[in-house]
Amino acid sequence: MALPVAFFAVFFAYPVAAIVARGLKADGAWQFGRIGDVLAQSDIRHVLWFTTWQALVSTVLTLLIALPGAYVFARFDFRGKQVLRAVVTVPFVLPTVVVGTAFLALVGRGGLLDQLWGVRLDTTVWAILLAHVFFNYAVVVRTVGGLWSQLDPRQEEAARMLGASRFAAWRKVTLPALSPAVAAAALMVFLFTFTSFGVVQILGGPTFSTLEVEIYRQTSEIFDLATAAVLTMIQFVAVGAILVVHARTVRRRETALRLVAPETTARRPRGAGPWALLAGVLASIVVLLVLPLGVLVQRSLDAPGGYGFAYYRALASADGGIFLVAPIEAIGNSLEYALAATAIAVAIGGLAAAALTRRNTGRLVRGFDALLMLPLGVSAVTVGFGFLIALDKPPLDLRASWILVPLAQALVGVPFVVRTMLPVLRAVDGRLREAAAVLGASPWRVWREVDLPMVRRALLIAAGFAFAVSLGEFGATVFIARPDNPTLPVAVARLLGRAGDLNYGQAMALSTILMVVCAVALLLLERVRTDRTGEF
Repeated sequence: MALPVAFFAVFFAYPVAAIVARGLKADGAWQFGRIGDVLAQSDIRHVLWFTTWQALVSTVLTLLIALPGAYVFARFDFRGKQVLRAVVTVPFVLPTVVVGTAFLALVGRGGLLDQLWGVRLDTTVWAILLAHVFFNYAVVVRTVGGLWSQLDPRQEEAARMLGASRFAAWRKVTLPALSPAVAAAALMVFLFTFTSFGVVQILGGPTFSTLEVEIYRQTSEIFDLATAAVLTMIQFVAVGAILVVHARTVRRRETALRLVAPETTARRPRGAGPWALLAGVLASIVVLLVLPLGVLVQRSLDAPGGYGFAYYRALASADGGIFLVAPIEAIGNSLEYALAATAIAVAIGGLAAAALTRRNTGRLVRGFDALLMLPLGVSAVTVGFGFLIALDKPPLDLRASWILVPLAQALVGVPFVVRTMLPVLRAVDGRLREAAAVLGASPWRVWREVDLPMVRRALLIAAGFAFAVSLGEFGATVFIARPDNPTLPVAVARLLGRAGDLNYGQAMALSTILMVVCAVALLLLERVRTDRTGEF
């Protein structure tokens, strides 16, 4: 536990505490009265209200649309299932700025809806809600579908034989067993939409603002650190409460059920009903997930002189004045940063997961499990700005160091490593470790020869997810990426912030490149995926 605790203390707790202290301290004394002053502002209360209700609506919509997909992936066996699973997961690992860009190409000015029917949904709440469904569909499919595939279908069949209707059997047998997974998925979707940044910033315009967007605006545009600090504390408390409830639902899901092997529950669809359900789910995936990505690719190729790679070729030029280097260099920068962040995340997350699997863990260690998830919900903007404020003095003067970006990205990657590794490590029979130790093996040799062969595939999955998530991190990186070393998401955001068809086309081209890299990574992960590799 020592290294993970030290890592989170130095690179998470310290920067967040530093920026909160900078905003709420004056002449060495805490000014807690500022909290009331900030909450008394009508525009801040409007931001809090919008943040909450849009997260609730986004969560309900995502559950309604994605639960049929979770059933299809859990119970049906059909050709192309692995590829489709990867396609469904691509939006989740895409940076939110790219998700916003994809929907901007679909519903914005000159988008597909505008061209066909003259309808524009950008700067409306509907664009934000649909983008949130697009982003979080995979959370429900993987979290709920993963458990659903391991529920014994014979229990529901027995209820049917005793006279229950199909719906009654599902409601009284399957739904109670699924409720912990549904609750866990709903909480994660609510967390991601409650802290939404890139999607709201691009699609909401000046009309809509979540807590995360308002923290960014107060920090980087208005320079009101007091208001930003108060909003950070509010978001921190809300996220902490969500994660405590989430941790309890996860523990309930892990201990309350007797599960079977997933390969024994999936069958080929039989009859008109199952085939109609499969067709409906496929249609919803095409419309909600594939279409925005397809339009993104189409807009990246739609140059003024006709379809071609003009926007991609323009990435090699720095004539636009937005960057000190050619935008195409952001690709190499992102890959280098993501590889370094993946190494850090796997090391820290692997150690934390190993500690959490020990049977004699106390309440303090179990509480650290929830703490590891905090970087997913606490303002990445606060973390990024906190890096600049806190890590500016020896021995932690890192503001000019390249390692600052991978450290910020690793904070987001660690939770995915932990959640991927935990179920597999907990499945390793502890008696195997004990037998190796009795035969004289050192702890290192026990790990190398007992644990590692069993968790190697899960370790690859964890590394792949950490790489994809690190590649798309935006909230913190936008503050600390240097102008001569931009990352892909930062480059996309800067290009979208400038007027002109060339800048817009280059943003679409960079977004397409990032999408392809993430899709390839996920397709490779599906080939080594195990059925116990984590919640995501």
